[in-house]
Amino acid sequence: MRLDDRDIAILKVLSTEGRITKTALAARVGLSPTPAWERLRKLQAAGLIESYRAEIALKKIAPHVTVFMAAELADHTGPSFRAFEAALQRYDEVVACWALGGGYDYLLQIVTRDIDAYQRLVDAMLDARIGLARYFTYVVTKPVKGGGAPPFDILLGR
Repeated sequence: MRLDDRDIAILKVLSTEGRITKTALAARVGLSPTPAWERLRKLQAAGLIESYRAEIALKKIAPHVTVFMAAELADHTGPSFRAFEAALQRYDEVVACWALGGGYDYLLQIVTRDIDAYQRLVDAMLDARIGLARYFTYVVTKPVKGGGAPPFDILLGR
């Protein structure tokens, strides 16, 4: 699908304001509601919009800690990577995971009640023998930036 400036504008708005009304979206991108809605449906049908979700103010719900774990696997084979990735699906505390090139094998984002709960999770992963050889823990002390729109203009060379 070839994207024009209006499509990019729609994606920018939706990436930070997923609950915006159709009328407000249309006004923000300079279209009337019907053409804006048709473009939005095409973007969705093309698979460019993967999901809509809320960002939760977790600190208002319960005490918690966010930890990033850099993980190295013991074995670097396709089956080992697939087994590790499949095993991670069982751990609800692992809220995101990225495979990396050049150094560590994975970066995991983990949310637990406290550091003790995080360490119990790591111990359980090691005991489960899911392939984790070494790990490095980075505790988040405060969020600084997040939830922004992707840099469309930079990605598209504009």
